[in-house]
Amino acid sequence: MQGSAQPEHGPGGPEIWIRGPVGGGEPQPRQEAAQVSASPRRFAWVATHGGAGTTTLATVFGGHDAGRNWPRPERGEPASVLLVGRTHAAGLDAVSHTVDTFRRGEAPPGLDLDAVVLVADAPGRLPRQLAQRIKVIESVIDVYRVPWVPAWRTGELDGPPPRECEQLGRLTGTTTPQTGRRAPR
Repeated sequence: MQGSAQPEHGPGGPEIWIRGPVGGGEPQPRQEAAQVSASPRRFAWVATHGGAGTTTLATVFGGHDAGRNWPRPERGEPASVLLVGRTHAAGLDAVSHTVDTFRRGEAPPGLDLDAVVLVADAPGRLPRQLAQRIKVIESVIDVYRVPWVPAWRTGELDGPPPRECEQLGRLTGTTTPQTGRRAPR
């Protein structure tokens, strides 16, 4: 039969791949792994539209506030990007457009899109059509949600981030996972 796939056998039978050490020699003593210390990854908060909240987020969570500009790694700014937008219709449109910019390879070279951060545009639940649009964005990239924080409206940014921001705090390295308190800067 032509084209039939027959397994190839070497001199000792079929070729087998074995993972790990082979043989009955003496076990080798394990070398201690070198201590590696990692610092939190540096992020640039990039607004997808005016009033997105990058300045507030950079103040609360740390990182570089790039505003509506792309960060410039060649000038020491972080290459890791967190896109920021509000949860209203225009904000979600701007976020979707900017995510597509990365998807099409039209963002400046060397930038990494790490996640999208959506900041509540008002207190309370989102209308269903906006929640559905967020699900579409979540199907493409990680999305972190920031609730409405009344104290932030009045400029009170020195308190701990809301509990709902715990995952964002872990991502940015500003809260300790055990306590939820701010890590020293």
